[in-house]
Amino acid sequence: MGVWQEVATAKSENRHEIKLAGAAISKRVSEEGLDKSVFQLTSINLLNISDTCLTAIPDEIKQLVNLQSLLLFGNKIQEFNENITSLPKLKVLDLSRNQLKSVPDSLNKMKELTSINLSSNEIESMPKFVDFPNLIIVDISNNKLSSFLDLEGAVFPHLTDLKLKGNVIESLPGCVASSLPSLKNFDIGDNQLKTVPGELAAMSKLKELNLKGNKLADKRLMKLVDQCRTKQVLDYVREHCPKSDQNPTAGGGGKKGKKGQAKKQEEPTEEEVSDLCHLLKILHVEDESIKVKIKEPNLAGIRPYILCCIVKDLKFDDVMFKKFIQLQTKLHDTVCDKRNVATIATHDLSKIAPGDLVYTAKPPARLKLVPLSRLKPCTGEQLFQQLTAEAEALRKEKKRNVYSGIHKYLYLLEGKPRYPCLEDASGKVISFPPITNSDDTKMSPETTAMLVEVTSHASLGACKTVLDKLLHELLLLGAGAGDDGEYNTLTVQQVKVVDPEGNLKAVYPSRTDCVFEGEANVKVLRMPKK
Repeated sequence: MGVWQEVATAKSENRHEIKLAGAAISKRVSEEGLDKSVFQLTSINLLNISDTCLTAIPDEIKQLVNLQSLLLFGNKIQEFNENITSLPKLKVLDLSRNQLKSVPDSLNKMKELTSINLSSNEIESMPKFVDFPNLIIVDISNNKLSSFLDLEGAVFPHLTDLKLKGNVIESLPGCVASSLPSLKNFDIGDNQLKTVPGELAAMSKLKELNLKGNKLADKRLMKLVDQCRTKQVLDYVREHCPKSDQNPTAGGGGKKGKKGQAKKQEEPTEEEVSDLCHLLKILHVEDESIKVKIKEPNLAGIRPYILCCIVKDLKFDDVMFKKFIQLQTKLHDTVCDKRNVATIATHDLSKIAPGDLVYTAKPPARLKLVPLSRLKPCTGEQLFQQLTAEAEALRKEKKRNVYSGIHKYLYLLEGKPRYPCLEDASGKVISFPPITNSDDTKMSPETTAMLVEVTSHASLGACKTVLDKLLHELLLLGAGAGDDGEYNTLTVQQVKVVDPEGNLKAVYPSRTDCVFEGEANVKVLRMPKK
């Protein structure tokens, strides 16, 4: 077997990162095995072998002494090779979506680790933890753990995120608070917990606690978990849940805490709890409302699916606007699968010409717009060439084979005879998915109403999933005008998608959209047609 081209290129260009991922690599692995010469690249600091049929990690992994990130997710690895634990500089370890059943005690040797992701495996137990001075994130969700992590005497001074959702854990130890003093996000939903120790309320930095999907015996606590924010849940735990060294109080919820505690806080009544929720108001589409006309023949085989809606009564300040931009970036990387499944575009509605929109596809040389954050108009062809040149220059400068920013999405357009675009009523292109929006309609902290557009080459269902997630996150973010206290309101106007003859193809949000099952603290109010 000869040296793989990716490995040879990385060696000749002295790259510090190498990525071997996807169906083509998987086919080579199945036919000839992994090219072990990759383990001779001792200067690399990132190795990504993901989404392949790889079943085992070669022992030669120990040769990569400068490795800082090891990404082996989405393979078929069955055994955790202990040679990994001898890598002295490793900070990020991702073995998620494999077939691991156990993890060795030698994991404790890895003092430089900042992130461990072992989610979606078949792990039944974890070794006793000692000290991890640099660890920030641990994700062992969707495994088969029946017991909580053994943290007795361990110290995690910087751990902020612990995800154990989707296991079969039956109880929490009282030491969870003292062992994890910096914990901010704790997800232990969908387990088998029946009680919660009072010590949990002592976690002063905890911002997000997910206990949903457990079998809590205290029905009052169960209701609060489903309907309220973390603060209210912790207040209740402080007052009503015994600490692990005390006998449980008979009858569960109604008893007072131990003598000498601070005065009991006012507890919301059952009626009040029902009213404590975020509100998503959906306005019915009106005849004069903006519509999207879709030109199907032009889009066939390119990017045929689109859904839109309008979000009204927004109230941004600089901080909230920054969070909004970060939210879009997060969703592009997660639910949109790095824009492979779908792409989100947001526009300031006041900057769009009045009238209906047209979703179509044009030859690259005929598509013309002012790209976001650029000053001059250009064609789709020119923009693609510019971005391709920038990406290559950046790659050579950084000596990496991993593109960043907008450059990593260029492959989605390669070889396409037409490029998709959304035009306003004046014929101006306001969006060129999946690459960029027009600078003419860009959002700002002054925006009060926005058009949200989601496109996909995969399916209309993918567009719905992304929009549902975006509206849910936007609601929780609190970007709606009039939001006060802990609960927020977001107002959304439906938008129709029609064919060239005006026949309805889709409307979003329809009655089957924005159904947030299990989200008792989110209420959807569908306003009747006038």
